[in-house]
Amino acid sequence: MSDHATSPAIELINVSRRFLTPDGKSMTALRDFSMSVARGEFAAVVGPTGCGKSTTLNLVTGLARPSGGEVRVMGGPVSGIDPRIGFVFQTDALFPWRNVIDNVVAGPMFRGQISGGMRKRVALAQTFINEPEILLMDEPFSALDVQTRSLMHEELLRLWSAQRASVVFVTHDLEEAIALADKVYVLTAGPATVKAVYQVDLPRPRVVADIRYDPAFIDLSRRIWNDLREEVQIGYQRSEQAA
Repeated sequence: MSDHATSPAIELINVSRRFLTPDGKSMTALRDFSMSVARGEFAAVVGPTGCGKSTTLNLVTGLARPSGGEVRVMGGPVSGIDPRIGFVFQTDALFPWRNVIDNVVAGPMFRGQISGGMRKRVALAQTFINEPEILLMDEPFSALDVQTRSLMHEELLRLWSAQRASVVFVTHDLEEAIALADKVYVLTAGPATVKAVYQVDLPRPRVVADIRYDPAFIDLSRRIWNDLREEVQIGYQRSEQAA
């Protein structure tokens, strides 16, 4: 078996990402950032607001290039948009004049007039119908109410378990991250690096509505929140000093 076939689906190796702000200042979003996602693994990424979580996804897609370090997908360097990668974001895009089935077949277009939960189901179907090897999700359920979000968690896990794409799921919701993922990356306040990585040793298949009451879930949530709270406080202190 070739090295490419056994390599991780996603690797970020000592990556830094710097860019110029509109007023001409240099800003560092990521610094010495390393991350590895195995094939078929579901990884969640949490961290303070503005710490560079979405930048991580842009590096994997090839929409952004690292200022230092290396980004690899399926054993090879990222050189542009990869058709093996699927995307689900917070804002859905559908044809408003097509029915649900036509939207699934057509792929992402313009936002429609159906409910938020139905739009999200269509967005998931649009993505999974192409059987992506890698799925990048940037706070896809943050605009949904609690009940609809819970239903979408179950739908996502059902689709993922059938195809076993490698997932990077960015979220502000710590409980969402633990309920869905195999491991959780906690990022520091920007410029972001990895503060800690937690393995989520909870059995699958999971019923998201029930797993939150598992003592192991509660203990892991407490441990990750302690790390995350430290970084949130650091980020707040920096913003106060810069004001």
